[in-house]
Amino acid sequence: MGKTELIKYIDKEAKYKSLNLHGEDTEALDVLYVRSTANYKRLLGDSKLLIIDEAQEIPDIGAKIKLMLDTIDGIMIIATGSSAFDLSNKLGEPLVGRKSTFYLFPFAQSEFALSENSVQTKANLSIRLILGAYPELESITDRVDKIEYLKEIINAYLLKDILAFEGIKSRTLILALLRKIAFRVGNEISVEGLGNELGVSKNTIDKYLDLLSKVFIIHKVQGFSRNLDNEITKMSKWYFYDNGIRNALIANFNSLDMRDDIGSLWENYLVSERLKLLSYTRSHANHYFWRTHRKQEIDWVEEKDGQLYAYEFKWSVTKTPKPPSTWQKAYPKSKYQVISPDNYLDFIT
Repeated sequence: MGKTELIKYIDKEAKYKSLNLHGEDTEALDVLYVRSTANYKRLLGDSKLLIIDEAQEIPDIGAKIKLMLDTIDGIMIIATGSSAFDLSNKLGEPLVGRKSTFYLFPFAQSEFALSENSVQTKANLSIRLILGAYPELESITDRVDKIEYLKEIINAYLLKDILAFEGIKSRTLILALLRKIAFRVGNEISVEGLGNELGVSKNTIDKYLDLLSKVFIIHKVQGFSRNLDNEITKMSKWYFYDNGIRNALIANFNSLDMRDDIGSLWENYLVSERLKLLSYTRSHANHYFWRTHRKQEIDWVEEKDGQLYAYEFKWSVTKTPKPPSTWQKAYPKSKYQVISPDNYLDFIT
């Protein structure tokens, strides 16, 4: 369910009279233009719920919403927008402490579970590792058409919010950066090294990585350390929020039996699904990877309520899993588990 469909559902189920506006509608711009309590009271009438879709298109929308909340008793406001909402800070600053933010990701396995049984879930795993989970794919039946849809996202929509941001013009450079990250999923990445490869400064790479994370294309995971001399913390790992986007960037939609990157696909899938689960359940946990200079490593570490949880991601398990000796010695009270296709649903749902 996309954001527009979600607000339609909320509006239908709401117990209050509502008023719906769309940020790309010139009439909505006109009626919100005069920033005064009297104007907004006339506009709302006896409506108690105001819904504004694509609110980032409305100038000074944060200040206008703040005025309504400050001066109109009982008003509730739902404002939706693209990731440019946060990117340009059009809503955030005026409403610090006054808002709750909800993010909509590609479909999570917990959502698929509402309409499929365990046999179907198992059968669909390979599809989701390759094509991802964008909602629109569920309405496309032909595999070739699904791939064409993902290619179209890359070409037309993926960078739209970033390129609309002031001072960002190099689409070619951003795509080149994303492709390099796509080939290195699960590996530590040197920002300085990326800059050298792409012929730009470290600061430029840092800027683009920050923007790409703010528009929910990629996600950064930092190294975990409690100040042991041999733990790696200076470099980070980067994952995509959706496997389909990652595969579209490298133009590889081959089936699993024809790929040499199944470990990367599996790791990226589990990380993205775990992030969705933590977000939707409002679970607060810090997350990291762990690696030493002697190449002992753990894919995913969570720190929650003073407890450490270590997870290793394995597509196939050939022997009884044990935590790395250095980790076990340094963090003896931590929990350790290997996540494989046999038990992954407990990790992501």
